[in-house]
Amino acid sequence: MTVMQTTAGTLTPNTTRTDICSAPPRRHPRPDGQDRYTISEVVAFTGLTAHTLRWYERIGLMSSIDRSHTGQRRYSNRDLDWLDFVGKLRMTGMPVADMVRYAELVREGESTYLDRRELLESTRRDVLTRIAELQDTLAVLDRKISFYGDAGRACEGRE
Repeated sequence: MTVMQTTAGTLTPNTTRTDICSAPPRRHPRPDGQDRYTISEVVAFTGLTAHTLRWYERIGLMSSIDRSHTGQRRYSNRDLDWLDFVGKLRMTGMPVADMVRYAELVREGESTYLDRRELLESTRRDVLTRIAELQDTLAVLDRKISFYGDAGRACEGRE
């Protein structure tokens, strides 16, 4: 599974749109063309475990990981970009099944843009709901902290 990079500017009639996964991709340790990373290098770069990377491949969240002549996985910069995007999806709380569905849609091609958008919009609504809940929780904590700060100063004044 790889992520396609965005096309800048306006599209001409013969230009195809490409999928973007996040803000500008972070720098890669190696330039394209020399970007063959072992699983241990990807572990060090992403913070994921080797077990997680193999699991992502097994469940279809990642596919088509290149292999060396000895069968070792060789990840590319595009794979690192995809893993970065998957990390963002994980942070949203998106269920793994939905992430796998999204990956399947990406593999199916441009005809799935609408389905992908709907899945991401649904996830966005869920994130906004969670943000509102967290802001409510933060407001309660702020009121309690203020109360205890005022109560502490009042107690100190009585001593």
